[in-house]
Amino acid sequence: MLQVKDYRVSYGQSEVVHGVNFEVKENEIVAIMGRNGMGKTSLMKSLVGMVPESGGSVSLGGTDLTGMKSFARVANGVGFVPQGRMIFSTMTVLENIETGLTSTNQSRLTDDSDLYELFPVLKEMKKRRGGNLSGGQQQQLAIARALASNPKVLILDEPTEGIQPSIIKEMARTLKRIRDERGLSILVSEQVLSFALEIADRVLVIEGGNIVHQDEIANIDEDKVASYLSV
Repeated sequence: MLQVKDYRVSYGQSEVVHGVNFEVKENEIVAIMGRNGMGKTSLMKSLVGMVPESGGSVSLGGTDLTGMKSFARVANGVGFVPQGRMIFSTMTVLENIETGLTSTNQSRLTDDSDLYELFPVLKEMKKRRGGNLSGGQQQQLAIARALASNPKVLILDEPTEGIQPSIIKEMARTLKRIRDERGLSILVSEQVLSFALEIADRVLVIEGGNIVHQDEIANIDEDKVASYLSV
C-alpha cells in the first residue's frame, strides 16, 4: 500500500533521514520506534508533505506521491494525525472534523456518521470548542478529522504523547478497529513500547535517521527494541 524507497529528508545542508526503505502492506499496522531526535517526526512530516523529501520516493497504492504538496497527498489517500494533535481550539468539535472533508465531495458531517460510532464522545460534544476537550478527547478528534478524508493510509505521529494510560489502551483498541472495519493501513511513530506491541503487526526502529532494526511482532525481541529506546 505505502512504499518508501531510499527516502531522505534534510533541513538545509543537514540530512536527518538517510535513505530509508520500508513498506506498509494493505491492512497492516507498522510502528516506527525511536528516541526523540532520531528522525521519526521529520520522516512522518515529510511523508505527508509538510517537509519536502530531499531524495528517494514514496508511493501509495501505485500512485507516486513524491514532490506533492500536503493537500495533494491527502487527496490521494494520506490521512495524518500530527504530534501534539494540532486541533483548532476555537472551533467546535463538529467544525474540526468537517475540515477533514475538504478533499471529499461532502461538506457536512451527518449525525449517523460512522465517525461518531467510533468516537461516541465526539457526538456528545460536537458543539463544544476543541480547546475545552481533554487531551485524550482531542486525540480522538484529531483521528476523526484525519478519517473524514477517507484515507487509504493513516499516519500518526506519537499519538500517545501526553495521554493517560487508560486512554492509551482504548486508543489501541480503536486503531485496530479502524484498521479492521475500514480496511486501512496504519503507520504510527511511537516511543511507548507497550502500545506498539499492542497494535502493530511489525515494528521498525529508527536511530540517527537510519532504520536499524525491524521484525514481525510475533518474533520481536522486546529487550533489543527497548535497548534502542533507552537513553
